[in-house]
Amino acid sequence: MILTALVVFLGGTLWTVTYSFTNSKLLPRADFVGFDQYERLWATERWQVSIENLMIYGLCSLVFSFIIGFVLAALMDQKIRFENTFRTIILYPFALSFIVTGLVWQWLLNPDLGIQNVIRSLGFTNFDFNPLYNPDIVIYGVLIAGLWQGTGLVMVLMLAGLRGIDGDIWKAARVDGIPMWKTYLFIVIPMMRPVFITTLVIIASGIVRLYDLIVAQTSGGPGISSEVPAKYVYDYMFQGQNLGQGFAASTMMLLAVAIVIIPWAMLEFGGKKRV
Repeated sequence: MILTALVVFLGGTLWTVTYSFTNSKLLPRADFVGFDQYERLWATERWQVSIENLMIYGLCSLVFSFIIGFVLAALMDQKIRFENTFRTIILYPFALSFIVTGLVWQWLLNPDLGIQNVIRSLGFTNFDFNPLYNPDIVIYGVLIAGLWQGTGLVMVLMLAGLRGIDGDIWKAARVDGIPMWKTYLFIVIPMMRPVFITTLVIIASGIVRLYDLIVAQTSGGPGISSEVPAKYVYDYMFQGQNLGQGFAASTMMLLAVAIVIIPWAMLEFGGKKRV
């Protein structure tokens, strides 16, 4: 495992960063051009749109998946009937591939076949809901599919954290007359800090790699309005035959992941002392 990490991951990363400073096209070549690829990258409208979409999707995905996942976990933690059944149903979308999810929601959000058509057939003829065909809100249509698939995993992680809370804490809170919402807000949530941090890292790493949903739902359209960095990298490296530009974009994605992973590692391990 150590050898694999050093050779494949670390070696591949260093190789990618090194050749991002070259003018590689179809094949890698050591023709160094400094920061030209990065300057060209950030001057490209498509890359700027990709970053904007990733920020919108990422922020909304983090906020809504945490809120919805925690609320579902809190409801599930009340020892409800058929808990296993509900938990399986909510988690099931996570077992599907992103391609399948994207195709399903492409159909559901199709104005001629999906939700809009069903609502209009009920008599609400002015109902308008076709986000995938509107360049201004298309990324939110992708967000719906992403939340549908990923919220179940967040719920399971949160539920595991809630089940790890000592039952005596709940009893003491009830004896002291503390409302349930205050118990969650001031006692339970602070105790679940490790679960929240781990969930944050898992979700954030998935956000940076967002690709499948975009390809399945919109293919980056309408126009370039739903482009994301991962698709930009793929298109330039394998279709545009511009490895240098693809390597530069990959390096920027690596930097985004490092911004998430390094603070997490410092929070988790930096403050711990050996006993």
